[in-house]
Amino acid sequence: MPTTQYKATEIEVGFHPDGYRIDKTASPMNRYTKWEIDPGDYWTHPTPVCFDSLPVSGWLKSDGFDWDQADGGQGA
Repeated sequence: MPTTQYKATEIEVGFHPDGYRIDKTASPMNRYTKWEIDPGDYWTHPTPVCFDSLPVSGWLKSDGFDWDQADGGQGA
């Protein structure tokens, strides 16, 4: 079954397979971030980005991220 993909404007909390995250429930520095994805699918080294630099489409919704985990709550 195909996964539903969304536009960035439709996301409250979600991620893009190219290493971007939107979390409008997080602190301002963590709202829009770009991550490096290491082998094993660990998301590391988050960098804040502006909304306009995010991919327009291809987003997946998420229930949330655990920002206290070393991999930002996204790893294996």
